[in-house]
Amino acid sequence: MSGSASIHRIDKFVVPPEAVPTFVALMQRIQQTLRGLPGCLRQMVLTQSGGPGEFNVITLVEWENTQAVTRAQEIVQRQFAAEGFKPAEFVREQGIRADLGFYERA
Repeated sequence: MSGSASIHRIDKFVVPPEAVPTFVALMQRIQQTLRGLPGCLRQMVLTQSGGPGEFNVITLVEWENTQAVTRAQEIVQRQFAAEGFKPAEFVREQGIRADLGFYERA
């Protein structure tokens, strides 16, 4: 990841239909937390409304720089630990598949 250009975190998920409402609510709650952090430029949760793609939920967060990403990761990890929330376990239990990554403008 570059240190000066904005960084995009794009996470794509295949979520079973019965898990979509719970999963989207969780993603929106996380995005609300991120929205208030320094360096968060924009964020959104999207659900698929058409097309043949397999991913039916996507989250996007644009960060000012890699330092903002690092700070946010630390804050979110502390929040999850305080809540006793284990993201990997939740994803596995709900039957969700994920493709997670950081992206820079091409």
